[in-house]
Amino acid sequence: MQTHYTHLGPEERATLMLMRQEGHSLTTIAQQLKRSASTLSRELRRNSITTDQPYDAAKAGRRARAKLFAPRKTKKLAAGSHLLNIVSDLIKLGWSPQQINGRLRDIFPDRAEMHVSHETIYTALYAMPRGELRKELIRCLRQGHDGRRSRGQGEDRRGKLPNMLSIHERPPEVESRLVPGHWEADLIKGAGNKSSVATLVERTTRFVILAKMPNATAEATLEALTMALNRIDAPLRQTLTYDQGREMSRHAELTERTGMTVYFADPHSPWQRGSNENMNGLIRQYLPKGTDLSVHSQEYLDAIAHSLNTRPRAVLNFKMPIEVYAAITAALAESTSETKH
Repeated sequence: MQTHYTHLGPEERATLMLMRQEGHSLTTIAQQLKRSASTLSRELRRNSITTDQPYDAAKAGRRARAKLFAPRKTKKLAAGSHLLNIVSDLIKLGWSPQQINGRLRDIFPDRAEMHVSHETIYTALYAMPRGELRKELIRCLRQGHDGRRSRGQGEDRRGKLPNMLSIHERPPEVESRLVPGHWEADLIKGAGNKSSVATLVERTTRFVILAKMPNATAEATLEALTMALNRIDAPLRQTLTYDQGREMSRHAELTERTGMTVYFADPHSPWQRGSNENMNGLIRQYLPKGTDLSVHSQEYLDAIAHSLNTRPRAVLNFKMPIEVYAAITAALAESTSETKH
């Protein structure tokens, strides 16, 4: 058995052609040539044009030689290239290769030279010469999910909250994500659970809002969420979905203050708030676990939110959350204006 693949030679191609014409199976031909059947199958796929024009050894040989001596294409992400500079800048902004790929295709639909697959980006980065730029770019790459533990493995933040509305009572349009104005929320905590930040994500647009909090008490949660939510236009304040953390014990007051109905996910079911859970993972790029979150100002949290809201998202056809959110806000404003007139 051969260890390395080598292209078929002229005599092997001729034998393959003749034995195929005589009706021999690929297994029989492979035994004759001492080649694997998969190698012969690949050769036929590459060089058999149609059933009316079966495999031709001479044409296959010419095609193989032409390919062997063809000039190599210039790499799109060659060192110093304009495209590599763009890709590097976007990675430094926290964009993933998939987001870069999708956004470039969206911006330059008719310019193939500006299209680059995420696989090519990964390959180019890891093929870079060792140095500070390579280290910096690889460090900036999103590392994917970190196997977040279920909260059930630590302190149980959940208890029986009074007058809870279950997520199973939520209107169907919330689940469909077709109607904007439905939000998911959570807290991310700092070292020793002594500091926290409220995170809110709009389900349709994936638009994110962060709110600074002095601690993780029910009072602090009520005040932070009230302030953040009341900055949103009323038509976009429909429902809020949260987990059963005890910091939401004053949810009835939150409904009174904001006009939003609050629904609660099942215990230990983070997938029921998938947008928020995914966003929390992205936020941790900026606010690492085990750090003191109280040192960050609201201005800094707003800058983090802006960075996340200006990343293209595959689920939005590589539009940015801020673009989709702004379009919806503008449409609502126009509708309101027409109603008044």
